[in-house]
Amino acid sequence: MNARATLALAALACSATAGAADLRTIEVAYEDGVYTVESEVWFDVGQAELYDVFSRWDLSAEFSSAIVEARDILSEEGRGYYVRNRGCFLFFCKTVERYGSVAAVPPVELSASADPARSDFEISDEHWAFSTEDGGTVVRYKLRMKPGFWVPPLIGPYVVKRKLRDDGSEALERIERMARERAAGG
Repeated sequence: MNARATLALAALACSATAGAADLRTIEVAYEDGVYTVESEVWFDVGQAELYDVFSRWDLSAEFSSAIVEARDILSEEGRGYYVRNRGCFLFFCKTVERYGSVAAVPPVELSASADPARSDFEISDEHWAFSTEDGGTVVRYKLRMKPGFWVPPLIGPYVVKRKLRDDGSEALERIERMARERAAGG
């Protein structure tokens, strides 16, 4: 699974204590080698600050232990990103990379698409929609992803769901904390 998707899935998959991020829905599906995820989570922090955290790939390693390296890229083609992720399942470990482009309508929409010629994914399209609600921010997330490497069909969906469960609450807490620091001018 790609690093940014793992991070986003983990962040959107779990809820923390009262007054903090709250998972509302998450659906993970797998068909013909393609993973799809749709999720909605409420964060107890302002929209602009939360958008800022999600839109800066260089911050990814600060809230995801699976990210080895991440950075924003600016080129003649526009805004882009690079992420290198390392993950293990049992005794199998894999490092994967993604280079892609970013489209944004700050602070309400963010989309990222991996370049399959430069990435370990045939498809990796993500979309985040941010809206203010109940004094916080709702993030609606959609992912469509197909790894460019072989993933055992019975193990892949299990690993994705396990990553969501095991890594999610810590990522949520870190994302929300980082957004609060931005709101406080930190």
